[in-house]
Order: sequence, then C-alpha cells, then structure tokens
Amino acid sequence: MVQRHFWLSQIEDAWRKRSIVWLSGVRRVGKTSLSQSLPEVEYFDCELPRVRRMMDDPEGFLEGLGSKRIVLDEIHRLDNPSALLKIAADHYPQVHILATGSSTLGASAKFRDTLAGRKMEVWLTPLMSADLEDFQRTDLSHRFLRGGLPPFFLAEDIPEREFQEWMDAYWAKDIQELFRLERRSSFQRFVELLLVQSGGIFEATRFTSACEVSRSTIANYLAVLEATFVVQVLHPFNTHRSTEIVAAPKVYGFDTGFVCYQNGWGQLRREDLGLLWEHYVLNELMAHLQSRDLRYWRDKRGHEVDLVLTRRGHPPDTIECKWSVSHFSAQALSAFRRQYPEGENFVVAADTDRPFTQDFAGIKVQFVGLAALVMTLTSRGRLSTGTKA
Repeated sequence: MVQRHFWLSQIEDAWRKRSIVWLSGVRRVGKTSLSQSLPEVEYFDCELPRVRRMMDDPEGFLEGLGSKRIVLDEIHRLDNPSALLKIAADHYPQVHILATGSSTLGASAKFRDTLAGRKMEVWLTPLMSADLEDFQRTDLSHRFLRGGLPPFFLAEDIPEREFQEWMDAYWAKDIQELFRLERRSSFQRFVELLLVQSGGIFEATRFTSACEVSRSTIANYLAVLEATFVVQVLHPFNTHRSTEIVAAPKVYGFDTGFVCYQNGWGQLRREDLGLLWEHYVLNELMAHLQSRDLRYWRDKRGHEVDLVLTRRGHPPDTIECKWSVSHFSAQALSAFRRQYPEGENFVVAADTDRPFTQDFAGIKVQFVGLAALVMTLTSRGRLSTGTKA
C-alpha cells in the first residue's frame, strides 16, 4: 500500500487539534486506502451490517474503545452519523476518530451545525505533487490524461469505461442520496458541458437550451457540483470598479482526467498543456490551503490574471500559470497592477527549475516551479499546511 505522506501528516496534525477528523473528497479519490494506511488504527467499514449493528448504541460502542484511534469508513451509512460523532467529541475525547463518507454528508447543514467546533476537516484532493512522488510516477502527461484518482492514475491504458461508470455512480450514490434531483439526463449533460469548457467563464444562460432546464435550475446544479467537490468555482477578485468583472465566476472541473475524457483527448497536444497545467496548479494550491478561497481577476477589456491570493490586511498576490515561461506576457498583469500596485507576482511554469526574477516596466515578477511556489507561499504565510475547523 502506497504511503501518501503529505496526507498522513495532515491527518495527524488534525488529530492533535481535535479528536474528530472528517476526511472528505470525491468518490475513489483514495479515502479508504489512506485511512487504512494510518499506523495503529482500528478500521470499521460501515458498509457492513454487522458493523452498523455495533454502533446502534453509540455510548456502548465508544465505551469499549478505551483510547484507540479508529476509522469509521463510509459513516454516512449509519442512521445518525452526526449523533455518534457528537457523543464521541463531547464525552469520549480520548477516542480519536477519522470519519469518511459521502461528500454529501459533509455538505448537509445538519452535519455542519451539529459538529461545529468539534471536528477538523481534511479535504483529500486528487493526486498532487507529493502524491506523484509517493507513487513514483512524476510524468505530468500521464497525470493529466488519466487524472488524479488513484485507480485511474495507475491504469496503464486510459480507463474510458471507468470514467463513465464513475459518473453513473456519482449520480446514483451521491446526488440522489441527499439532493434528489430530477432529470438525470439534464444534470449529466450539464456536467459534461462544464467539463468540456472547464476553466472558462461561467454563464448560466449558455446551458439552459442544451440541458432543457431553466436558468435557476442550472444555478442549482452548479451549487450541487460545488458542494460535492466535482467543480471548483473561482469568483472574481474586485473592488467594484466599473472596469472589472464583478460577478461571473470561472468554473474548473475537479480532475484533469475527466476534462480530457469529456473533450475526447486520447493524446495531448501542446496547446492542451497550458489549460491542464492551470488545473493542476489549482489542485496543488487547494490541497495546501485546505480551502477553495482563491480568486481570479478580469477586466472588461479582456485582461485576465489566473489566480489572486488575498489575505485580510494584505495586498493581493497574483499567480499566472504557464506551461512554459515563453508563454508569459505581462500585459494582463500590468493592467491589474495599475489598479492594485502592491503585492507579489508569481509565474509558475512547468519548465522552471530554478527561481528567477524579471522586471517588466517596474513590475517585479518571480518565475518559479510549482514546488518553489508552494514553499515560498508557505514560508511567507500565504499558504498553510494546516487543516480547517
């Protein structure tokens, strides 16, 4: 079993802060394998009826555990998972629990409210750079085409049938479990179209005709996809200036493999690499942030900055994602810095091994690789490897 060291560290750090840790992420992202690889844990698979019967009396179950570290996998299969975790947090803090389950459980208001202040969360993203090292396969073209779900990534051939089976299971086991949406064909058509234009500006009216639903239904579909981690929605950074885009978000599919599959890319062209690199960088930053609090910037003349990092009381930092340094143009960054002159500027490029800085008409730009970007942002407090409460 592959030891995913970054994520094991995340969980251990979360356990030092709370006795309850909720491990979230899309199906087949590796939650079960990761939880089973933890040292000195007892594993309970809540899919099994005999395991669920053990937990019919939460107090009796927890009383017999002493001070163990346990995994409750697929905890959403319990009749009242929130109640068990609340009792454990309040009355059995010596029992350390890692709970995993359907992403829809974490999305429910009841779950969030019941466990507010009682748990830490670890969001397991698709494979990021540290995972590629652990899996001993760092070829980015392989990662882009097959995606970051471990079974798909490890497949020798592109697992086309598995991509569709994943979509079918997502509808049957995630969407219908909590959201109970109607018109499966419209919803799945919407997902397919979003993945085809992943990384683009989102306008709900573009989808109404093709999906044969109303604009409000499209907005509801997007909210469901965001709640279940299947898309990442980046809202525009702005201060309500008349020249800025202030409302339209950019929407990214959660995984490069699904983006390639829906676009029909069996082999990558050079022009595909920049878009997929942007997805990969976004995944990396969100893994470290353990948050989706990233922005992009665009003005009404079409100037666009890929990512904007903001912190209260600090000027905005910019990140441009380029497959090659030679693809960078400072025109959009210059437009941004005319309005927001303070802050650092980074270009993260796949072909940059050693960081360097260049000056563009008074604007300093730092060119870095992805590992150097993460290290720099972490050391300066822009990123943290901590988990969220």
